[in-house]
Amino acid sequence: MSSAPGIAISDIESACNTLLETRQFDRLGRLLWSLPRTPQFTDNDSILVTRCCLCYHQRRYSELYSALRTRHFDRSHHPTLQQLWFEAHYDEAEQRRGGKALGPVGKYRVRRKYPPPATICEGPQPSFCFDERVRETLSVAYSRGQYPTAQQKQELASLTNLTTIQVSNWFKNKRQRSRGHQEDVTASSSRSSSSSPETTPSWLVRGSDCSSPSTIGTDSSSDGVEHYAVYVPPPQPMPGTTVLPNGLVMWQPQPYVDQRPDVPQ
Repeated sequence: MSSAPGIAISDIESACNTLLETRQFDRLGRLLWSLPRTPQFTDNDSILVTRCCLCYHQRRYSELYSALRTRHFDRSHHPTLQQLWFEAHYDEAEQRRGGKALGPVGKYRVRRKYPPPATICEGPQPSFCFDERVRETLSVAYSRGQYPTAQQKQELASLTNLTTIQVSNWFKNKRQRSRGHQEDVTASSSRSSSSSPETTPSWLVRGSDCSSPSTIGTDSSSDGVEHYAVYVPPPQPMPGTTVLPNGLVMWQPQPYVDQRPDVPQ
């Protein structure tokens, strides 16, 4: 096909679109490979977008990212290329998770971590965070009810210039964060009550100072490992002995008393 005289670029573009829509990726790859390396083909946006789509479907993500970063595409192709950019990063993130699908929060984190390059995004980088006014409006609505009705979602969407899907996702994510925070508080409270000084045995002291009650449960290890020391109380002096200030024990002899009942005292 590349050697045919007078071949029109529009015919090549039409053939590429047809093969892409019918998912004939092998034939599409052979067609793109057969095109001559001339500016009319290498600088054609439609053909380059088709190459990017083929890279995505064949999971050649490094080649896809390189193509998207090194050329400024026409504005009409930005939505398609941005979708390719994000979908490729979603797939890589799911592969790192062992194939587990990403939820809305996971996809949001991927979008924040991998914003699209300026070559496919005209103007400032897109922000995925709502402004303060929108967050305040949604927070007030959340305090009145965690499960808004469809009509309430539409009203909030009109007030915040969001879509009803964005409003629904915000409420869903807010409920998940609230449940996670409540679980953390409950677990922390349970750990605190179980390790309080009143319930800690006197012979088990956490920390380096075993003699000071004020250090029980307050010492932290710099290496991230919990260290425990066993407190052994000092031995009590035996009857008839005296502990001197220097630590020595002096024995004082006691008069012998025969304890047998048949011996007169």
